[in-house]
Amino acid sequence: MTYNELWRRLAKVYDEGEAKAMARMVYEVRYGLTLSDLLMGRDASVPQEELEQIACRLEQHEPVQYVLGKAEFCGRWFAVNSNVLIPRPETAELCRWITQKEPSLLCKILDVGTGSGCIAITIAAEMPHTEVTAWDISAEALTVARQNAESNHVDVTFELVDILQTPLTTLTPEWDLIVSNPPYVCQQERTAMEQHVLDHEPHTALFVPDDDPLLFYRGIARYAQKALKTGGWLYFEINPLYAKELRDMLSMMLYHDIELKDDQYGKLRMMKARR
Repeated sequence: MTYNELWRRLAKVYDEGEAKAMARMVYEVRYGLTLSDLLMGRDASVPQEELEQIACRLEQHEPVQYVLGKAEFCGRWFAVNSNVLIPRPETAELCRWITQKEPSLLCKILDVGTGSGCIAITIAAEMPHTEVTAWDISAEALTVARQNAESNHVDVTFELVDILQTPLTTLTPEWDLIVSNPPYVCQQERTAMEQHVLDHEPHTALFVPDDDPLLFYRGIARYAQKALKTGGWLYFEINPLYAKELRDMLSMMLYHDIELKDDQYGKLRMMKARR
């Protein structure tokens, strides 16, 4: 199966542009073939049995990143599987906001709900003077994250922790910065989501109850009231639908210097606040 044959096959399921992009990614990421290689006909030499399996999985709307087992994020490659979310461009913007805003910060940073480890690892790589810890409720996700830290040659401490169950009585200020991209999609938003996300990405990392959309933000902010050093920062990726409610909640919890930031699509997607 050649590149042209693959994308034409996928175009029966996806639109043409998406089919071509998927086919290019398959040949480039899995087989190391550039566009020039494809134009020279070198795509005919790839293992056909494996390529057929890849095509079948893509036809079933499995995300190409899961099929290939990796995704690019902030110029680095991260292993991904169905135990972790596929890293998004919006999350990369959150990382850049931190690393560009706090480039000389000598500090201890906590990433809550690390998933693939993309936030923690990116910060550790781009701010090598920091000490980064990452928490997740999923042991399977932490296995992926540890693999990614090793492959990207950074030192991150990974721990199995449920932020909603963290005791708040004996905490002392420890962190200079806490960052999180927590679950923030309400169940009622499912109808607007792509089917491949619903079918393949972990729901525990995506959804919150309709009647409590700020569930994880509240838990993290309460923890940070005790564990974040005075003057320390909270950074969140947020649901634009609940930006005002989140800002009001943080203000009532006496956080200040609250700032919101749009993503590349013009949606309110990030928020920071100081303790």
